[in-house]
Amino acid sequence: MLKHKDHFHGSDLEKIEELYGIRKEDIVSFSANVNPLGISPKMRSALIEHIDVITSYPDREYTALRSRIGEYTGAPTRNILVGNGSTELISLFIQMEHPKKALILGPTYSEYEREISLGGGTSLYYPLKEENDFILDVEDFKRHLNEALDLLVICNPNNPTSTSVTQKDMRRILDECKRHDIFVIVDETYVEFAPDMDAIDSVPLTRYYNNLVILRGVSKFFASPGLRLGYAITGNMDLLKDINAHKDPWTVGSLAAAAGELMFTDAEYIKKTRELISGERTRIYQELSSWDSLKVYRPAANFILARIEKEGITADDLFDHAIQKGLMIRNCSTFPFLDNRYFRFCFMLPEQNTALLKCLKEML
Repeated sequence: MLKHKDHFHGSDLEKIEELYGIRKEDIVSFSANVNPLGISPKMRSALIEHIDVITSYPDREYTALRSRIGEYTGAPTRNILVGNGSTELISLFIQMEHPKKALILGPTYSEYEREISLGGGTSLYYPLKEENDFILDVEDFKRHLNEALDLLVICNPNNPTSTSVTQKDMRRILDECKRHDIFVIVDETYVEFAPDMDAIDSVPLTRYYNNLVILRGVSKFFASPGLRLGYAITGNMDLLKDINAHKDPWTVGSLAAAAGELMFTDAEYIKKTRELISGERTRIYQELSSWDSLKVYRPAANFILARIEKEGITADDLFDHAIQKGLMIRNCSTFPFLDNRYFRFCFMLPEQNTALLKCLKEML
């Protein structure tokens, strides 16, 4: 049983191994939110032929990689910046904007607040309300935007709520931010998993708003967190020029750049991923919605947030019960506005998902 307040991230398998005596290789991580199909087969086979790229420095401008990302996203190559994972890009853009006061849509990923505070700024949170199923009330949200704010950060779809903001609503938010001179960062780490990606993809908006940057990476959808490859898209040429002048060169290694040029072209892998996640998302949401012991929130990403309604059971209890079977879920009580009744898990392969549902049902 847990005897401390640790709430494990999906990458904390070594800590789990030490505490529970379970080999990390025997753990199915429903906490990491990574594509259960693993890496792109096209990339796997082709990368072997490209292994010699590590003998040379990558192209300083990453021209071929940025061109491939442009083809994949529909963005002009000149509007694309690559980095050592989306985490580096979050840091870079926040450093360049240097906000004194930022507004973050929460509950969400803690790295935004951390980077803002490292730069001496203050973060405020606009809470997504449980009574609205964590769906953003855009009109109310707009009333909280004002000249005192320098930066707005939105994760879309949001982690851990798995809710999303439509492109149409994002336009309304951006118009209001433009009026108050607020710069907007939209983290689209999970957008490719969405049921209707085109409805929430904000990349097309970078053609019309120079106060907007979109951040993405390959860790989740392309199951490649170890590559540390991320990219940003913005129509603000002055900002891109400033960042390129200040950022370190070659932060993306040659092998990661070569992998990026390959993975975005694997149409069959992309199709299979979306079909798998779509089917499992529907199945699991419908199943859990029928349980009186849980409240679940309709997911837009590859994971689902749930609140325990059964008396005497906490997310700690559920985590402990699941990990004993080698199944790792995420206790969400470390996220702002969530308590020890909330947990999150991602969609894995069908048989793994079925095993987790059976495990949860034993306690709930």
